[in-house]
Amino acid sequence: MGMEKPKTGLLLIGCERFRKLGEGCGNGNYETRKENFAKDFISKFNGVADVAFSGIVYSRADVDNAIEFFRAERVDCVICTFLSWSEDRAWIAFLRDMFDVPLMLYLPEVPDALLENTRDEDDFIEFLARGGLVGSLEGSGSIARCGRNIEVVVDDFESALPRFTAFTRAAKAKAKLRKAKFGLLANYNEIMWSTYIDPYRMFTEIGPELTFISYARLKEATETISNQEAEAYRHELSQLYPVEDDVDAQLFLESARASLGLAKLREKMDLDALVLNDVDHELFETIGLRPGFYPLSFNEHNAILTPEGDLGAGTIIYALKQMTGKNISFVEPFYLDKASDTFSAGHAGPHDYTNKKHKDMVRISRDVRFAKTSYKYAGAPFAWYRIPPGNYTLAHFSQGKDSFRIVCFMAESLPGKHGLCSYSHTDFKTTTPVTGLFEKIISTGTTQHFAALEGDFTSELELFANINNFEFSKF
Repeated sequence: MGMEKPKTGLLLIGCERFRKLGEGCGNGNYETRKENFAKDFISKFNGVADVAFSGIVYSRADVDNAIEFFRAERVDCVICTFLSWSEDRAWIAFLRDMFDVPLMLYLPEVPDALLENTRDEDDFIEFLARGGLVGSLEGSGSIARCGRNIEVVVDDFESALPRFTAFTRAAKAKAKLRKAKFGLLANYNEIMWSTYIDPYRMFTEIGPELTFISYARLKEATETISNQEAEAYRHELSQLYPVEDDVDAQLFLESARASLGLAKLREKMDLDALVLNDVDHELFETIGLRPGFYPLSFNEHNAILTPEGDLGAGTIIYALKQMTGKNISFVEPFYLDKASDTFSAGHAGPHDYTNKKHKDMVRISRDVRFAKTSYKYAGAPFAWYRIPPGNYTLAHFSQGKDSFRIVCFMAESLPGKHGLCSYSHTDFKTTTPVTGLFEKIISTGTTQHFAALEGDFTSELELFANINNFEFSKF
């Protein structure tokens, strides 16, 4: 499945008193000029999102029509622009009656806006038509009084484009989470209670519906995978990635089968996220191993698979997946080195290593942690992933005392050899002293898990936090 574009409603607020002024002028009347603005804005904005626009709003009736249109179009957010002076009645009605989606108030900077004089009627109408600052200032008075949370941008279109992009991506992620279905397989890890978030608050405040799934259901799904299917997947993996010499062929087959079982379970239950407690002894006793591979069908459905039963990490990884469409790693920082301002991070368990551009960063290795246990398929292999070099966003999500929180920072993943056998991992170099960075993070009160994805998406994360009323810290 390709990356979905966000869908953005566009609310352009005109002035009824000016609507027909300027009939016969060379540049048309006020209404014509504003319609031309709308066409130009939509044309530019279509590169960012699919635009839903029902026409310029002049009256209360227009507002009602716009709200119903936005509802029918299932918009992720609405960008609002005052085209000039405006009557409050339409704007206040919109703030009062509009259903709960993220809103942005955009005031475009108009090039060459200053006019030498307005003696000519054409120039006077242009003066009126350029009065968006007046309308925005007037309209801002009602934002707080109506209790709406609105992002504000004042800039020319090209300069505002990164904010538009980040805002619409964040809004789409919020909308997707409101309708998502998460599966927890099968429980929390009892040694790390601080990691977990309240499922009731997650459902009521963020949106995902949570389904608890037994290991028996995973076993049932795994047993539907035929030897032929499992062997075909094992062969595909061995053709794509080097296989360590000590990997047992039968154990490889069973790890491939169980991984396809996860995909089958996701499909059967129509899940957007499968959060697996992959270190639960009951998993090993029921299945005989922890599944070691990331089936492509998760990405084909814009779904995610994450380890260790952490719903908070699953939430931020799912949100980032909807914003970016990228392959995202699940990591925890292991240790730091003050002299080089680096820290090592990684994690065992499912990782989205499937980007073909980075297939040389993957090897297939025994699960050394459980290789000497008595479980049926002890040592069944994993995709051993060295996270590729590049600049990365690291993002954490957890529950604080009063609200949910996002903590993020940028770091460079350094080139290096595969180490920490069967753990996906890398060494990150920080842009600030690494000791100070972790002092701040620990003082904030996070837990240990972070999403890691290539590129800078801290603006998207900040806007995502703002539109959800989460705490936000960027270090």
